[in-house]
Amino acid sequence: MMDWAGMLQAGVRTGVAPEAVWRLSLKEWRMLTAEVGGAGPPGRAVLEQMARQWPDTDAARATGGIE
Repeated sequence: MMDWAGMLQAGVRTGVAPEAVWRLSLKEWRMLTAEVGGAGPPGRAVLEQMARQWPDTDAARATGGIE
């Protein structure tokens, strides 16, 4: 059973008007209720660091990533 009151309270705590809580998409709801500082997608700096740490090689490109 869904905790509708809890959902409404969580939405209002994040600053969403009660009537707008029910119009949130699942993606919006997850974003609003996600743990602050929780894991999210890596940013550009992290991706660039990973690319430097594990660069593609010509062999990997030629074989679709399998060396």
